[in-house]
Amino acid sequence: MTGRSLPFDPIERAAELWAERVGPAETMAAVTSVMRVQQIVQSAVDGALRPHRLTFARYEALVLLTFSRQGSLPMRVMGERLQLHPTSVTNIVDRLEADGLVVRAPHPTDRRTTLVAITDDGRTRMKAATEAVTDANFGLAGLTSRQTEQLTELLSKVRKATGDFES
Repeated sequence: MTGRSLPFDPIERAAELWAERVGPAETMAAVTSVMRVQQIVQSAVDGALRPHRLTFARYEALVLLTFSRQGSLPMRVMGERLQLHPTSVTNIVDRLEADGLVVRAPHPTDRRTTLVAITDDGRTRMKAATEAVTDANFGLAGLTSRQTEQLTELLSKVRKATGDFES
């Protein structure tokens, strides 16, 4: 962002021009809006997490571990839940482990499986980071609670239609 607001909505203007020159503009305007809002949300979340020395991916991993019953999960399960390639999970865990926020441990019954467990420092950092991102409303300024729910419902339809999940 340049630091100043435009006197008009550039996406709305682009949609008008699209409609004149190409055809129906609803989908183009929606996608362009989603992409712009993604930039806004990412900037807000990154800004909230930066003082806690976390990226969103590492923050998500810590949250996932705190949501687990034992505070630990197999790396494979983490990848499935976070919808990440195993290489990405390994990188995230490497960084969290280097910061003392998680530890790797052998699975008690499956020698082929490595568990990732959140440490007390990881829980403390995750809690502080959660306060920061919730204070920033995850970057979704301007929406009511109901509008946020509606947005999630709408976006889940796209996710489901593309095979992101089944139910």
